[in-house]
Amino acid sequence: MGSDAAAPAATAPAAARSAVSAGTTVDVVVIGGGQAALATAYFLRRTGLSFVLLDAEAGPGGAWRHGWRSLRLFSPANWSSIAGRPMPPVAEVYPGRDEVLAYLADYEQHYQLPVLRPLWVDTVEAGADTLSVRAGAQSWRARAVVSATGTWRNPWVPVYPGAADYTGEQLHSAHYTEPTRFAGRRVLVVGGGNSGAQILAEVSRLANASWVTPQPPTFLPDEVDGRVLFARATERWKAQQEGRVIDAPVGGLGDIVMVAPVREARSRGVLHAQRPFTRFTRTGVVWPDGREETIDAVIWCTGFRPALAHLAALDVLEPDGRVQVDGTRALRQPRLWLVGYGDWTGAASATLVGVTRTARSTVAGVALALAG
Repeated sequence: MGSDAAAPAATAPAAARSAVSAGTTVDVVVIGGGQAALATAYFLRRTGLSFVLLDAEAGPGGAWRHGWRSLRLFSPANWSSIAGRPMPPVAEVYPGRDEVLAYLADYEQHYQLPVLRPLWVDTVEAGADTLSVRAGAQSWRARAVVSATGTWRNPWVPVYPGAADYTGEQLHSAHYTEPTRFAGRRVLVVGGGNSGAQILAEVSRLANASWVTPQPPTFLPDEVDGRVLFARATERWKAQQEGRVIDAPVGGLGDIVMVAPVREARSRGVLHAQRPFTRFTRTGVVWPDGREETIDAVIWCTGFRPALAHLAALDVLEPDGRVQVDGTRALRQPRLWLVGYGDWTGAASATLVGVTRTARSTVAGVALALAG
């Protein structure tokens, strides 16, 4: 995360603003403003601890603000809610990006959460008995910090020979918005997950698009959606808590859910993936059989890494960019917790429906530590 000197003044609910102004000491600073931060704040409200959320975005919604326009969840609204306030029913079975944004904005307003934005946290540093959280010229001291920045600001693209010399367009799904700019062009969509399938589905209606995946993609049955996937993730989580080993049920969170646009793409016969190319040329790619092909654009749907650069000064980052945790508490910095980065910070914790469990247990751990 970085500071934004040109950002307008940070805002928060009026009742909370005076209690969380820069330069004060609070019990907990939550870094982030998306679903993980909001769920954490919901449980913090019940503890009596003072807290503030520092959000880099210009408005509510976290990373959902940057999702492509046609993005749809693969769980119904009643299975896409965070703690305490259900998402309202929607006209379609599965909520779209704008409906998620409206829900998160309403959630924040309903609970009058003390969110200050836009504030990009530059660094978190350790003091004698607090952590110092700095965002540009402003800073807070906190007895505990919960990092809930997610992954959107750290998209990952695999290294390919010749990529720097390729003259076509390269775009990560983090910055993809809609397909019209690709109309009539030769496009590769790279990545075998749900984002790859959904973006391929709409780009292929306007462009000559091909799908590239490391292995053949796994398509779930049409009747399987996020409800089933979350139930299976919960089953695995309970088994781990009890020390049991179970065979992973078919259908992990990375398998492709057959939402309506993907089913429509299947009916057009475009859900056929090929294995990766070997290198770039100036105007295209070279396939494993040596064949060269001209490609106008590559859309990378290759995932993200945790956005944790603001924690570098704490010396907690591992070579893979993660933090060693016990549950969600950092092992090398006991005043730090992490929520919502994936299964390593709680089963399904990077999903709307899954983050509640992790947020609840995290706040319980924070409250216990600060009471000691």
